[in-house]
Amino acid sequence: MTPKAVFWDMDGTLVDSEPLHEAALVAALRSVGIAPPTNLHERVLGVAAWPVYEMLRGEFGLDLPFDDWIVRKYDHYLPMAETLKPRPGAIEIFNELRERGVQQAVVSNSDRLIVDANLRAVGLVYPGMKTISRNDVHEGKPHPEPFLRAAFLAGVEPADAAAVDDSRTGAMAGLAAGMRTMFWPEAPMEGPPGAVVINSAEDLRREFGL
Repeated sequence: MTPKAVFWDMDGTLVDSEPLHEAALVAALRSVGIAPPTNLHERVLGVAAWPVYEMLRGEFGLDLPFDDWIVRKYDHYLPMAETLKPRPGAIEIFNELRERGVQQAVVSNSDRLIVDANLRAVGLVYPGMKTISRNDVHEGKPHPEPFLRAAFLAGVEPADAAAVDDSRTGAMAGLAAGMRTMFWPEAPMEGPPGAVVINSAEDLRREFGL
């Protein structure tokens, strides 16, 4: 059944940006003499910039102030953002839901700078579009606040909305917000209890009655 509102994660869900984030993070770490851990991707997937920074500072000795660190990472990331591609099938579903009048928003743990750059790169920008970045809330995912903020902006009850996210961190936030939560990982993996595991764009279309 088509929900009243659908709230989309961005990185890895709408746009294929996780490889770019990892490449920028690796380059930034190497630029300060830190060897990236082999499990870096799985440790940072869906996690906001500040907790990642705290992990790097605590475990790997990163000694730059946060503002200097994040500028260094984004200096690597932003030139690559121009090469971004949509996740296959995702934006098509977004646009079809929009044509049907379903309320939607992009709900991201990334900073506003990255949200805007990524959505511009894939042409997902239109008047009245609702986007929630990490800078727009007190608590990022896995806290429910970002998805609850989206429900408030869309004027719907959380129980009438669906959340779509590729990370366990994001799916946990959708569940905590009381939303029907679609866990659509880029590689097969077990989702958090209560989430609907999505394996393809076609699965997602069927869940939304498209």
